[in-house]
Amino acid sequence: MENGISAASKVIISIIPIVGIVMGCAVVFFYILWSHRERMLMIEKGSYSPAPVDLDTFSLLSGILLSAVGITLTIMFVAVAASGYALLGGLIPLSVGLGLLAFSTLRAKRRAR
Repeated sequence: MENGISAASKVIISIIPIVGIVMGCAVVFFYILWSHRERMLMIEKGSYSPAPVDLDTFSLLSGILLSAVGITLTIMFVAVAASGYALLGGLIPLSVGLGLLAFSTLRAKRRAR
């Protein structure tokens, strides 16, 4: 036992992200598979009409999210000597969430015009 943490707890803690990534990949895989099958059936029946891509909205969303994450990482790496990397686990989701809220606000303002 090192610092009061057993070897079994270290193994469990290290397995949690792996399981999360595998489960996330499985969800994405089945979403893509079922979406593909749905489109193929719609094409066979002649009821498929592709949705146009809104490039402005995508650019706005990706710009806000990447800026929020980049600013968070920059600030964290500057302040890492004081607190360590453990804080990144909470700051990255926080910055993505704030970016999504900013996107939602800006998108609502653009629709109101």
